[in-house]
Amino acid sequence: MARATEKTEKEPNRLVQMWQVFQMTRRYDGTIVWWLLLCLVVPIAAGIVVALLFSRDNVFSLVLYIIVGVLVGALLAIIVLGRRAERAAYAGIAGQPGAVGAVLKNSLRRSWIGSEMPINISPRTQDAVYRAVGRGGVVLIGEGPRSRTQPMLEKERANVARILPNVPIHFLYVGPDPDATPLHRIVPSLGRFKGTLTKAEVTAVSSRLTSLNRGMGGIGIPKGIDPNRVRAPRPR
Repeated sequence: MARATEKTEKEPNRLVQMWQVFQMTRRYDGTIVWWLLLCLVVPIAAGIVVALLFSRDNVFSLVLYIIVGVLVGALLAIIVLGRRAERAAYAGIAGQPGAVGAVLKNSLRRSWIGSEMPINISPRTQDAVYRAVGRGGVVLIGEGPRSRTQPMLEKERANVARILPNVPIHFLYVGPDPDATPLHRIVPSLGRFKGTLTKAEVTAVSSRLTSLNRGMGGIGIPKGIDPNRVRAPRPR
């Protein structure tokens, strides 16, 4: 009885959370309604078509195909909502100092090691450089206009190359430039670098670089939406 009561109390919270995620996403993504409708309608329509083709005379199978279509559609809608919500969350903090740090803190995959705090920052412009270490080597990420962050990245490249001459070093630019990497594409972009380091080497390189940091202060994660808290709940 207690378990049933507890489950009943949790269900409204989950629905409310999904509604809040949807409302937040709709503010930044006007197409989310159409995406969700598409996710629901296509599987349901496919279920009806399959049912009519193979089980027209069997009422039980007809209903079963339609129910499966509804369940598949609901699952697809939850997955799409979660991904579009994450992108909307990043859109909400795009351009703010520390946005790259939010991505590295909340979305970085286990094969990569990064920090929410910048390794270099311009006190005047708030342009910053972040670092991620993974199988692809060391990736330096500039936050701000490329014209201002490129010299900062080149300086950090020289520092890394001086102590780790055999480790590949790559650049990513996140800022207002037309060819800049959007926040939601940072993690996929890291995965495109060819793996050259082993897991043990990744840890060793990260530890080596961290030990050389001078404990400089950072700008931290921008206030506002935490992308780690806007994902749609997973269905049970």
